[in-house]
Amino acid sequence: MNAAIQTATTQTTASNAQVYDLIVLGSGAAGFAAATTAACRGLKVLIVEKASTFGGTSAISGGAVWIYGTDQAKAAGAKDSAEAMRSYLQHVIGAGYDPELVDAFIERGPEAMRWLHANTELSYSLRPHSPDYYPDAPGGTERGRALEIDEYDGNRLGEHFARLRMPPPGMLLFGGMMVNRVDIQHFLSFRRSPVSLWHCIKLMSRYALDRMRHPRGTRLTTGNALIARLATTAFANGVELWLDSQAQELIIEDGAVRGARITRDSRTQDVRSRGGVVCAMGGFAASAMAANFRPPSPDPHLSMSPSSNIGDGLRLGAAANAAVGEDLAANFFWAPVSEAVHANGERERFPHLVTDRAKPGVIAVNQAAERFVNESNSYHHFVQTMFATGNTRCWLICDATAMNSYGMGLARPSPVDNSALIASGYLKQGKTIEQLAQTIGLNPLALRQTLERYNNDARQGIDRAFEKGGNSYNRYMGDPSRRPNPCLAPLERGPFYAIAIHTGDLGSARGLRTDRFANVLDNHGKPIEGLYAGGNDMNSIMDGTYPGPGITLGPGLTFGYIAATHIAERLASATTTPKE
Repeated sequence: MNAAIQTATTQTTASNAQVYDLIVLGSGAAGFAAATTAACRGLKVLIVEKASTFGGTSAISGGAVWIYGTDQAKAAGAKDSAEAMRSYLQHVIGAGYDPELVDAFIERGPEAMRWLHANTELSYSLRPHSPDYYPDAPGGTERGRALEIDEYDGNRLGEHFARLRMPPPGMLLFGGMMVNRVDIQHFLSFRRSPVSLWHCIKLMSRYALDRMRHPRGTRLTTGNALIARLATTAFANGVELWLDSQAQELIIEDGAVRGARITRDSRTQDVRSRGGVVCAMGGFAASAMAANFRPPSPDPHLSMSPSSNIGDGLRLGAAANAAVGEDLAANFFWAPVSEAVHANGERERFPHLVTDRAKPGVIAVNQAAERFVNESNSYHHFVQTMFATGNTRCWLICDATAMNSYGMGLARPSPVDNSALIASGYLKQGKTIEQLAQTIGLNPLALRQTLERYNNDARQGIDRAFEKGGNSYNRYMGDPSRRPNPCLAPLERGPFYAIAIHTGDLGSARGLRTDRFANVLDNHGKPIEGLYAGGNDMNSIMDGTYPGPGITLGPGLTFGYIAATHIAERLASATTTPKE
């Protein structure tokens, strides 16, 4: 810890403005990575969060990170190289490929993860097998780049646990139990595997004990575990967190950002920062202006981004003449989303990422009752195809066998009773495929013909129309017990089910342009002193493409770490430079 920096504690200036070494706006993965790194390096840090809970979109994410060359990958003997990573990203990103930012991500990503593992509670493990989303592209890999967060005990957060953003009920079991990718597979297999049965019994027993003391389970997984791990370290190192607080404007003096004007408890105050401000407020996907940056659609678009993500970073950056990304491959990270309206009027959205589309016995059809997409491709690619084909609203359909085995959307597999979802109209049901077609307004004959074509192929394990299950990523998302194709099974057994699917997103990709230090650039391409960006406030280094699982959190953690390190080094240099 730098003693010179450590002495820079909170103080009050003549103008009654509090002073910190770093102000972080936003409490997602990028924000906490910056705050925790800075605090562990001896800086006095303030996190300002607009919402009443902390964690942002990161807290309800899958928690995976996509990074090249980690210690975990090397220990597992995964074969990869920086050249392969560059080749893969050049192929996937295309014209928007930025060598400076990609090189910084490749070169410093492993450093960031190693440092965070050594100095914070952050702990990740390598996924044994997790292909890139385009595994057959040049430089694509079958494993080695995807890490998943290790589970965490929420009790470690102490009183802060109550303010950690809770995932939506549809992403939990039994109203409050978190599960990860491995847990889901055990629940799907508990009837035929004693090991899986025992795993499920242990999880449910712990959850039952938790509910005697907490409104939800304390075993945290996925994005909740990520935020909890970083937050525990941040709070232990003196980071202050202001909830229900909003940055109104930046304090700019002589072209440099020196703090922010914050509204908190109905009072607006100036808060100054020696090292600057990191914007990590989650982007603008929930804003009214978001529609201006999406392809036009006659159907509703459903974003999973928190309602507080309305572009505050862009607004604040504009006052500093910050440059914004233009002409991205996509301005958002797409995902197909369904929405249920419950009896009490509450609306609940579900992102169809990994649990249903790729499974055998599940297909997607458009309003003409025809398939139009490889259902097992990535969620981003799925919605790209929805836009490209004009099918901005479609139906996900399965039979009783698939429903009982995997569930679909908010509907759970057997033995869960999904009658409430049927009563609400979210889950459509028909005893025959023709009856289902009439229920959802499709031509019964057309849907029957689509099913017959698909079923004929499925019985042979080959999807001639769209190649569902055609690459290793597709098959990874299917059911490994299904042969010869983990993604294909005929839809034969009634009743049949359908869920309406809309275009949706997980957040915005268009943001403030930065250099390799996450320092925001002005409209002339020069760094703005004291202004940094991370997460979805930073213009996506992937240019709005989606190469693999965790391509927002990987760069978010990396550039949050880079920004804090750069700030700490600047402050240390300023402290040790002799005065003339």
